Formats: sequence, structure tokens, C-alpha cells
Amino acid sequence: MTSDRPAYRRLLLKLSGEALMGDDAFGINRDTIVRIVGEVAEVTRMGVQVAVVIGGGNIFRGVAGGSVGMDRATADYMGMLATVMNSLALGDTMNKAGLTARVMSAIAIEQVVEPYVRPKALQYLEEGKVVIFAAGTGNPFFTTDTAAALRGAEIGAEIVLKATKVDGVYSADPKKDPSATRYGHLTFDEAMRNNLGIMDAAAFALCRDQNLPIKVFSIFKVGALKRVVMGEDEGTLVHL
Repeated sequence: MTSDRPAYRRLLLKLSGEALMGDDAFGINRDTIVRIVGEVAEVTRMGVQVAVVIGGGNIFRGVAGGSVGMDRATADYMGMLATVMNSLALGDTMNKAGLTARVMSAIAIEQVVEPYVRPKALQYLEEGKVVIFAAGTGNPFFTTDTAAALRGAEIGAEIVLKATKVDGVYSADPKKDPSATRYGHLTFDEAMRNNLGIMDAAAFALCRDQNLPIKVFSIFKVGALKRVVMGEDEGTLVHL
């Protein structure tokens, strides 16, 4: 039996940049970002504190060809700047939807967004604002998955919600294998043993070491975010 109260007080939502594209080849699809913001607004109205880390693939893929042969660190910094653009778009859409969003960047660009300062981020969350963490960790060679795990641990999130195109973790690719089954829950060790690739190794290890569970679910499934927050059987929970 599920409770009528949220299962989590504070969470970290990890969105891929591709989640903002909708059916477009790259960039930001307006209808898609408005719908995602609507789902976030629904859970914040329930009193849940929400922080967001977003990737930059939807923007960076448009310049990826030009980055071939480029220094890896330079390309990673370009990717970080793409996440800042996505974060600004997400924050603006949230503010227009009646939420109060604050974008905090791991790279100093104070004319555009404020720098990431942990006590300030915690204050914003306590005030009911949505905090969007931009520019990854601020360091090359680390993914936005790692940024999500790091920020989730720093702010004391109870769970990292990894929003994907698939409604959980499956025993095989459900598009290729009709007999593939969705895992309701997995331990970190089981996920590693089966090489399920839920997050990159650094992010996954950080979540495991900090006992920070991960829930994989589909952001394209209407109402899925609320069902996850309410503790319903949605997606796949990865835990110790």
C-alpha cells in the first residue's frame, strides 16, 4: 500500500540534455521542456525539495563534428557551457511556470548565473526554490552523471532520480528482445556484476559509497516523476 505522502523530502533529478530535444534532432523542444517543468512543478507543490543536474548533449551534438581531434579538456569545457545554456532555458521555463528557480554554475560566469556555493544551495532548497546545477563538476574528464552523484551527496539528497528514455533497467534491450523484463530493484553489486551501465563508473561508485540510492525511470512517461516521488512501483531502484 502506498502512502499519500511523498517518499522523499529532498531529491536530485538528473536530466540528459537529449531529454529536452523531444523528437527534434538537436536543440530544445519547447513543448517538451514545458511538459518536464510541469512534472517538476507537481512534485514541488507537494513540498518536495528538488535540485536538478542537466547534461548538454542536445546542444553539444550540434558541434561534436568540429570537436573531432580537439583536446579532450577543451571539448569537455564546451560541453559544460552547453549545460549552462540548458540550465538557463530550464530555469526560465520554471520561473514562467510559477516556480522559483536558481541556476548555480560550477564555472564562474557571474554575469550570467551565480556560482555554486553549497550553503546557498541548501538555503534555496529549504526556501522551496528549485536549484539547477550547471557546468557539471567544473572539471574536465567528469560526466554530468558524476556531477549528479556529487551534488546529490553534497546537498544531502535522499535519492538520485536518473531520468531516461526507458522506464527502468531491463534484463536486455527491450527494443531488441521482447522477453526482456524490468527490474523493480537491484543492488549496486548486482548492477555492476551484470554490467548494466546505469551510470558511469565514477558516479556509480560515489552513489554506492555514500549510500545514495538511484532510481532510473522514464521522463517521457506522463506522471512517472510523481509516481516515483510517491514511492510507487515505477522504474528501477538501485540500492545497497
